[in-house]
Amino acid sequence: MTTESVWMPPRALALLIEELAVLASRPNPDAVTAERIRELRKTLSQAEASIKPDDGLVEPGMRITAMLSGDTRATVFLLGERELVSLDPAVEVDVYSPSSPMGQAIIGSHVGDTVAYTTPSDVSIRIEILAAVPYTGGR
Repeated sequence: MTTESVWMPPRALALLIEELAVLASRPNPDAVTAERIRELRKTLSQAEASIKPDDGLVEPGMRITAMLSGDTRATVFLLGERELVSLDPAVEVDVYSPSSPMGQAIIGSHVGDTVAYTTPSDVSIRIEILAAVPYTGGR
């Protein structure tokens, strides 16, 4: 069974490691704490906090600039798990989940590609990837 990695900013990874250390040091943890320890261990076993290569590939950990059909301005966002990315207060860009319909549609595409996806409300949207650069912090 292969485990899919989960990208997160390095600061988020450090905070999760710190939380696990604190919780794991408690003698006789209650059921809620024990469950949180299990969740943290699972997340950390899948964690990836590296800077992605600047190769134009759309994947978690990339800052994406895209034009959605019908928009007149480009949308800029970080592709990553919002719950994990939000642990890093330095992240000052919108975060879109790779598991969302749009995230699933754009993963694996490259700069210059146009892909289509359907929203949960059954609206078809086309999105052109204008830029995909490694996220290194901030905006």
